[in-house]
Amino acid sequence: MPPTIIQVDNVHKSYLMGKEAVPALRGVTITVSDGEMLCLMGPSGSGKTTLLNLLGGLDEPGRGHIIIDGENVVSMKEEQVARLRLERLGFIFQTFNLLNNFTAFENVEAPMVLAGRLRRKERKTRTTTLLEQVGLADRMDHYPSELSGGQQQRVAIARALANDPPIIIGDEITGDLDSETGFEVMRLIRQLNQEQGKTVIFVTHDPRMAEFADRIIYLLDGVIHKEVVREE
Repeated sequence: MPPTIIQVDNVHKSYLMGKEAVPALRGVTITVSDGEMLCLMGPSGSGKTTLLNLLGGLDEPGRGHIIIDGENVVSMKEEQVARLRLERLGFIFQTFNLLNNFTAFENVEAPMVLAGRLRRKERKTRTTTLLEQVGLADRMDHYPSELSGGQQQRVAIARALANDPPIIIGDEITGDLDSETGFEVMRLIRQLNQEQGKTVIFVTHDPRMAEFADRIIYLLDGVIHKEVVREE
């Protein structure tokens, strides 16, 4: 059995709607193995995006613990969480979230600049390699407005890999893409998962995209409704 890379232990989360606390998660417990590709599914309001935000350190649970790579995120200081997000988590969003005034190259290089671990020449080499890996060797100097949706998402994938994080988190990765492009993007992510051992956790509403996962967790009303382990 691969080691555990993420442990979600009895996590609760509520949001205030006026004066009323509305539960989004109600005692969720999940174990994610290193190198696993996990899909979260469920209707709107089921808690899947809330859970993804908690895993990404973008929000804090009301109760419970989230252990990532042996460290309890809940007890971390804000700057420690920021460093965790920068170095050990890669994010891919539905709307790409690229910087419009940056080229594809500059978008991918930006997290490396923030991390401050590589020299300029090393950053250039790594950025070039990443864009080549996602099939954009001839689009490095293009701005997001000059790229198709699929190409923008490939830039976003390369950016997520910039600091070589062990965990990739994706929120409706193919939501803004047509079916054919969506399948291409998911095949690329599955390839990264299988060849580089990246742990991938993603939310989707599309059951066809969920088929790329090793395991699917269905959430309903803030609790785990069922789990399905896919056979190859």
